Amino acid sequence: MARVQLALNVSDVNAAVSFYSKLFGVGPAKRRPGYANFAVEVPPLKLVLIENPAAREAGVAGALNHLGVEVESTGEVTAAAARLAGLGLATATEEATTCCYAVQDKVWVDDPDGAPWEVYTVLADADADADAGVGVAGRPAVQREAEPGTPGSACACGPVCGGIGGPEPLALTVAPVAGR
Repeated sequence: MARVQLALNVSDVNAAVSFYSKLFGVGPAKRRPGYANFAVEVPPLKLVLIENPAAREAGVAGALNHLGVEVESTGEVTAAAARLAGLGLATATEEATTCCYAVQDKVWVDDPDGAPWEVYTVLADADADADAGVGVAGRPAVQREAEPGTPGSACACGPVCGGIGGPEPLALTVAPVAGR
């Protein structure tokens, strides 16, 4: 089996295991003190979590732009948004947004250390990035600023990107996180 491995420094491995179990719908394949790994079938991924608070606080997260799971349809994005919000995770949803030279529907969620994850589908290719305002199916692309702490806020592609602004946001749903 071929799959991508992603190793992340995390400040609290227990909080990270809880988050990633919810995000991917599976528990860890291996747990050790300060360590966990996941063998995720969909998408094919080997996720390794290493408890290293000093590295995470020293800017390692700054080297990370964002992480994502590409799915085949808007329906799958909608289902992921409902599932994640239903598990108590804060989500931010975008529709027909231009990011990374593609028009996409997506939902954002941040891990306990603030690393932004997106579940997205590509609706169309775009010749330009967010500031071009490219949309699909008559819907304008919308990039907008969101409240601090909104999922995806650490990502250049997420809801806080300083892009074109636009009229009313097509969809920005923030679900509260219990205990936050």
